[in-house]
Amino acid sequence: MSNEKTMPEYDYETLGLKVGLEIHQQVASEKKLHCRCPNIYREVAESTHELRRYLRPKANNLGMMDPAAIEQTKARKQNIYKVYDTTCLGDIDEAGPAPINPEALDITLSISKLLHLVPVDRVHTMRKIIVDGSGPAGYQRTSFIAGNGWIETDSGRCRIASLCLEEESAPKVEETDEYIIFSLDRLGIPLVEIATEPDIKTPEQAYEVAAYLGMCLRSTGKVKRGIGTIRQDVNVSIREGARVEMKGVQALNMIDELVRREIGRQLNLLQVRDELLAKSASICHEMFDATEIFKNTNSKVIQKSAKDRRIIAIRLNGFDGFVGREIMPGRRIGTELSERAKAVGVSGLFHTDELPNYGITKEEVETLRNFVGAKDDDAVVMISGRESVVRKAMESVLQRADDLLVGIPNETRHALPDGNTSYMRPLPGAARMYPETDLYTFAVSRKKYENHPAPELLTDKAVRFMKEYHLNKDFADQIVFSKYLPLFERLADKYKGSEYVSPTLIARVFTGVLPELKREGIDIDSISDDHFEELFDIIAAGKLSKDAARDVLVVVCNESGCLIVEAVGKLGIKEVDMSELEAYVDSVIAEKKAFIAEKGLNAAGPLMGLVMEKYRGKVDGKVVNAMLREKIGKMS
Repeated sequence: MSNEKTMPEYDYETLGLKVGLEIHQQVASEKKLHCRCPNIYREVAESTHELRRYLRPKANNLGMMDPAAIEQTKARKQNIYKVYDTTCLGDIDEAGPAPINPEALDITLSISKLLHLVPVDRVHTMRKIIVDGSGPAGYQRTSFIAGNGWIETDSGRCRIASLCLEEESAPKVEETDEYIIFSLDRLGIPLVEIATEPDIKTPEQAYEVAAYLGMCLRSTGKVKRGIGTIRQDVNVSIREGARVEMKGVQALNMIDELVRREIGRQLNLLQVRDELLAKSASICHEMFDATEIFKNTNSKVIQKSAKDRRIIAIRLNGFDGFVGREIMPGRRIGTELSERAKAVGVSGLFHTDELPNYGITKEEVETLRNFVGAKDDDAVVMISGRESVVRKAMESVLQRADDLLVGIPNETRHALPDGNTSYMRPLPGAARMYPETDLYTFAVSRKKYENHPAPELLTDKAVRFMKEYHLNKDFADQIVFSKYLPLFERLADKYKGSEYVSPTLIARVFTGVLPELKREGIDIDSISDDHFEELFDIIAAGKLSKDAARDVLVVVCNESGCLIVEAVGKLGIKEVDMSELEAYVDSVIAEKKAFIAEKGLNAAGPLMGLVMEKYRGKVDGKVVNAMLREKIGKMS
């Protein structure tokens, strides 16, 4: 499905909408958080060996078990970890953790200042149980750094509940029915987590708050950029619904649509509940082995999934027509049931609202319905696979079906690119946290924190650039959010007062020329900071026209990072002798005397076009214009 926004607008106040955000941002420190391995990404092909583990849920120090951990280990998949020469024993839980990275902590305190947070007196590191395989230890270290802050946006004040500094998890590389492969290159990278209070009352405000927090993070100049370096989790609830966490929102501009679609999902589920209760629907918890019914089936889907396996079915009383009911664009009640089953390790399920289909005949459906004792108003759900796994999966389906008669379950869902969400696991509880006993607590000096400088907000920096560098608003707004911001500031100061290199030219190259080249499919990664400085040095010296900058950069890209002077040479651009230029200008003026007599100084523009036809990219237009105006002025 496309990203077309299809959800209606709601009366959010009447619904009692509450939204809270969690922003996770990788920190650009030199080292990882609890070891001294480099904070860099690796390609899977660079892996030197593998580590294989199974993870099992365990009780915390109070004897409590986390429901999310219990469910996520039902599938019993093997976890395979790609290890690199930059992976240490601490990463794989074979050695104790190092104290918290002071550079990462310093960056976190800078963020804290921007969010008006109050730091804790002592930092306690905790272990957060994570058994989805994304950490070989089965937990993630996290430290509460500060809380009780706020930000101000156009929609009003939003309180900030907490700022934590934690370890990044390992990204998933591949998944099958038997195993999951993770890469350990990112495991342990410092990650800040900002959690807001549920003060957000509209989808638009959710977008606004997320954008502001992202701007604050970038303002430090010490966070990573690019896909996967920042993630937004969105918590949504309505008065008659439940709190649902939507994890892994990558695109900022999808936040408001995700909120709208979750509201729609909860309202539709509440409507389904009311209709089912009105007709006295119920759940039959008996499981039926329907393998023999499909023994001679022609359905290739069944043949493939049922070979040496079992087909287990259940009956949902009064559910006929409801399992196929759409609750989000393109997603149905059957999708909700199927995702619960998939979480345990099966590939999916069948239900009678979509049958006959997949090669399953009408006669086979009728035989199945009779076998489980289904009436015309009942629905039948079946799963094929290894019996032990299928029965566990069906238990999860039955639990989700029970919830349909109650309301909205509290759960964690995965944000999809189209604005929908899919089931991940139950909402974790307090049982997933317990103290890290291998690390000492440490104090955060209030005096040091008060003296800690707060970074300049990018929005404030843009205003300053307009005044200091005379940039227009578009250039100022673009350059402060560009990855070239530090280089721009350095070059703008270096060439301050230059006749040929202005801050506007530098900004235009970074925010206009480079994106244009990228859109044309040109790889701009080979252009280094030194290339830019060399380019502007030549322009500042009057040896190259600013109009030639784009062509020179194209050559650098196509020639795998050749020197700027080499690129200029390949274009055949040579320094123009001023006497040669002046002679050509004189010849143009002599040819156009009548035109000049008629237009006066207004003739300079058209004549400049004639001169630049020959010297474009070789001489700066300012030089040509000044020369023309001087000579035309002497004629009048």
